[in-house]
Amino acid sequence: MNLRELVSALNDFASLSLAESWDNVGLLVEPSPPHTVNTLFLTNDLTEEVMEEAVQKAADLILSYHPPIFTPLKRVTWQTWKERLVVRALEHRIGIYSPHTAYDAIPHGVNNWLAKGLGACTSVPLHPSTAPSYPAEGTHRVEFCADNTEHLDTVLSKIKDIQGISCLTTLPARVEGEEQTRVSLNCSQKALLEVVALLSQNSRLYHKTEILLLQKPLLPHTGMGRLCTLSEPVSLSDIIERIKSHLKLPHIRLAMGMGKTLESPVKKAALCAGSGSSVLKGMEADLYLTGEMSHHDVLDAVANGISVILCEHSNTERGFLSELCDMLAIHLQNKINIIVSEKDRDPLQVA
Repeated sequence: MNLRELVSALNDFASLSLAESWDNVGLLVEPSPPHTVNTLFLTNDLTEEVMEEAVQKAADLILSYHPPIFTPLKRVTWQTWKERLVVRALEHRIGIYSPHTAYDAIPHGVNNWLAKGLGACTSVPLHPSTAPSYPAEGTHRVEFCADNTEHLDTVLSKIKDIQGISCLTTLPARVEGEEQTRVSLNCSQKALLEVVALLSQNSRLYHKTEILLLQKPLLPHTGMGRLCTLSEPVSLSDIIERIKSHLKLPHIRLAMGMGKTLESPVKKAALCAGSGSSVLKGMEADLYLTGEMSHHDVLDAVANGISVILCEHSNTERGFLSELCDMLAIHLQNKINIIVSEKDRDPLQVA
């Protein structure tokens, strides 16, 4: 499959518009075209050991969940390990693609996979994603009424000269027993300032003006984090065992909520793969499940009676790769070979 076709298909699988604004997602390294991809190589983190594995397995494109290029590179030399990744990739004609938080947001993504470790439950995003565009042109709707037809014609003529105006309509209206004309228009943020400045020149028009912010619609089942409601309450000790089994971990880290014990029931769990402090903060739940949290955020949760389970950052993400492999095989109609790294692992271990 041609690289550009594959990247387009990957973007269809998870729209990059769902990624957080601070993230660096998409095609990060591209060999000179034309570039054919026969083998897609999946990893959670692209380390030098994993890159060597990708080279040995003749990968044509690496899908690295975490972007190996995050802060801008000022040079590409052999001095730092991230620069060496780029050099190695280009020398061996291997592309690098990263979806990161786009995979966190999608309904069939990392957080939904993590939720399976809790057992039977229903889940909703903690922070729902919005559609990438507004339902209509413009970011604001402006509406006002006027009773002076001649003056209104002059105002409308000036409004039509403003760039960023759309959906301009006029309708007859009866306001406080008087026949008037109701004007409605959509406009951009920049055009809004010009429209308001124009209308403010006439106090009667200005005081009859309504400005509505057009909201991007929420996307169902899509967004950051998940609030999971278990079908039946389960003891904290049972939840711990379920999570360890799901993540294939011999241990987790536990902070017991104030007044809670291992036998305390868990009905609601808020979770976020990776680093969950900002996503979980302030959420009402019996349990927070994530990879890592700051010390003080853990203290806050415990003080509020919320238990915290930490599994290390990438341990809450890596297991998703096997499911991703199967889903991409179907999505790409088995047109290419897809393999999962065997060298990829969390850098932390118990000594």
